[in-house]
Amino acid sequence: MNTTGHLLRLTTFGESHGPALGAVIDGCPPGLLLDEALIQVDLDRRRPGQGAHTTPRREGDRVEILSGVFEGETTGAPIGLLIRNHDADPGAYAPLKGVYRPGHADFSYHARFGRRDWRGGGRASARETACRVAGGAIARAILAREGVEVLAWVEALARVTATVDPLTVTRAQIEADPLRCPDPEARIAMAAALDEARAARDTVGGIVGCVARGVPPGWGAPIFDRLEADLAKACLSIPACKGFELGDGFAGSQGRGSTHNDPFKMTPQGLRVAGLKGGGIDGGISNGAPILFRCAFKPVSSHGQAQKTYDLSGAPVEITVEGRHDPTVLPRAAPVVEAAALLTLADHLLRTRALGRAGP
Repeated sequence: MNTTGHLLRLTTFGESHGPALGAVIDGCPPGLLLDEALIQVDLDRRRPGQGAHTTPRREGDRVEILSGVFEGETTGAPIGLLIRNHDADPGAYAPLKGVYRPGHADFSYHARFGRRDWRGGGRASARETACRVAGGAIARAILAREGVEVLAWVEALARVTATVDPLTVTRAQIEADPLRCPDPEARIAMAAALDEARAARDTVGGIVGCVARGVPPGWGAPIFDRLEADLAKACLSIPACKGFELGDGFAGSQGRGSTHNDPFKMTPQGLRVAGLKGGGIDGGISNGAPILFRCAFKPVSSHGQAQKTYDLSGAPVEITVEGRHDPTVLPRAAPVVEAAALLTLADHLLRTRALGRAGP
């Protein structure tokens, strides 16, 4: 439940308003250059308090490496990471501890465990994703040695859709603004949509696009461990993620096979697939084209308008959810989607090497 991966395994622990969050990464190869500063780069992109369109909660999200690194290199032992909470405010949730907030995990967690942590959702809070981003930073370092680059961006927000070329988009373009939309015109419209939602005490959802460039053919596995299935699981486990599509996805279902197949091309690296309709994966295994997928995120459930619900005794009540919440998860979700892809791809890299490969 709290561990993902096969050979590269990430286990996370901690709650939104507890003393700390943490992660254990097992299976990282020895000899990888690693320090806290490298991990911090990705954590800084996910942390709260980035501009006017994120939660005002102030967390530095400073990571501490507790084990598995010696003299600046990984040793092959489990890597222990700790991220302390400094701006937790559990008292703000005390008025809601006796009610079920619509759209949250309050009711479902109570149904599953017979109890729940009402302090901001506890384990169900998206704050847990800081651990995934920290683990993803280590996976990024593993993949960088193979020439693999993973980038995610805000592709749609509310009713605004950006124009982004996944073959050429750069980190600098994505990080040019806290909204993480590389299309300047769409970014202006997205900011206006967020301002409008905030004025109405409401929230909005959208889509995060992600590309992995440089993945060679041959990563993945058939049937139940298909590469796209593992990517989908990693992404759909992110709080508020409600949809996943590879390549053309749902839009491709409206076309015909005669125009959908991606052709082959010969490159200096050998035979590769040209095109992104299939998302870079055939038969559950990478085909050498960039891997392209998108994740749909629902509007943040903690909005400021009155809602009807029930308390723990089953009596109807009306609540207004106050507190420090994002008007949208999208800008901070992009680094989390990257982490999901990085961890999945690094795990499949190690699995492919362990089994050996033969072919073109």
